[in-house]
Amino acid sequence: MLPLTMASQGEPMTIKKIGGKQETKKFLETLGFVVGGTVTVVSEINGNMIVNVKDSRVAIGKDMANKIMV
Repeated sequence: MLPLTMASQGEPMTIKKIGGKQETKKFLETLGFVVGGTVTVVSEINGNMIVNVKDSRVAIGKDMANKIMV
């Protein structure tokens, strides 16, 4: 298991765990980041990422990406 920030670009990964406080987990869940879901890194600039999740492109910061384990 590794944080999303360490994932390779273009490679679909399965979300294994989401860390952080309850409100953080709920926020990520509303964006489509759920355990067992698939996420693909589109691009990464200074740790901030654009990812494909549930047929949508989402931009997330480094702090949030570190809470998503794949």
